[in-house]
Amino acid sequence: MKQFRSFVRKEYYHIFRDKRTMLILLAMPIVQILLFGFAITTEVKDVKVAVFDPSKDASTQRIKERINTSEYFTIAEELTNIDQINDIFKYGKINLVIVFSENFAENLLHTGEAKVQLIADGTDPNQASTLTGYVSGILGSYQQELMEQYQVPFQIIPETRMLYNPQLKSAYNFVPGVMGLILMLICAMMTSIAIVREKETGTMEVLLSSPMKPIYIILAKAVPYFTLSIVNLITILLLSVFVLGVPVSGSLFWLAILSLLFVFVALALGLFISTLVNTQMAAMLASGMGLMMPIMLLSGMMFPIESMPPVLQWVSAIVPARWYIEAVKKIMIQGVELQYIAKELVIIGVMAISLILLALSKFKTRLS
Repeated sequence: MKQFRSFVRKEYYHIFRDKRTMLILLAMPIVQILLFGFAITTEVKDVKVAVFDPSKDASTQRIKERINTSEYFTIAEELTNIDQINDIFKYGKINLVIVFSENFAENLLHTGEAKVQLIADGTDPNQASTLTGYVSGILGSYQQELMEQYQVPFQIIPETRMLYNPQLKSAYNFVPGVMGLILMLICAMMTSIAIVREKETGTMEVLLSSPMKPIYIILAKAVPYFTLSIVNLITILLLSVFVLGVPVSGSLFWLAILSLLFVFVALALGLFISTLVNTQMAAMLASGMGLMMPIMLLSGMMFPIESMPPVLQWVSAIVPARWYIEAVKKIMIQGVELQYIAKELVIIGVMAISLILLALSKFKTRLS
């Protein structure tokens, strides 16, 4: 029994001395419960809405006030021309446009009914249905108050229109997200074991004595995986279009450029991870489990970023998959031009350069 206690004590000492193990055991559950608790929600909050109101009467003003003061919506823009609707969706700043009919209050008082058109971005069918449902509820509440006030039946008729995905096919939403998830995980996992393998097989000394510059060693590790990733990308796109029925409405050229840039980010991230760990198993866990949770929860793949707390929204900005998924939706589903994805391209490009410089810096430190 004394020997058993000694062995148990020894194992405790080993665990307490290993800071990484302690971090995984104690910090990871806290991070997970906070992320899952705040990020996983089907509710929508503080969604930016645009309004086209040619009537500008007392009734439309009251409805807009109710929408703006609700916890779900914020009126971010008042449109002056109905032709602005398509462009405002392409920039991704607005998720819903509310269009009031002309002479709204006059029609409501004289004919007993008036129409409101609710135009939502159908690239995310679940969110679009939720948003239109919330607005319909606000309209119904205002209609009920008018009926109680005037003792006359009134009817506000909401007409729903789903842009880009009128059939509300779920594939239009999850395919871009799955593309980002697969490319990031596969590419990062492939390269994360690249340098670690050299250490485990004892060939790191060969690299140390090699006259080749560190940047060339890093690139030499990435090039084969980059080629294989292109094959994966082509396969994913073919399956998405011909099997899942998701169209490429925009430029295939810019979709390819965006995807290749994102692949480079994933490969660079994998190389960076490989310079931080000492075993292939640790590299696989860090690149697989370590990246999967942020991608699924903080990229907008499953849950709207707008509904997350501000802190998580800021954290999501450093998740490369967030910007890739947003850009892929714009190109494949909305069919936008280059100007509408310029922001995402620049951010992904900066991330690619930053990660390769970090990996290079860490690798030089290891060589020295």
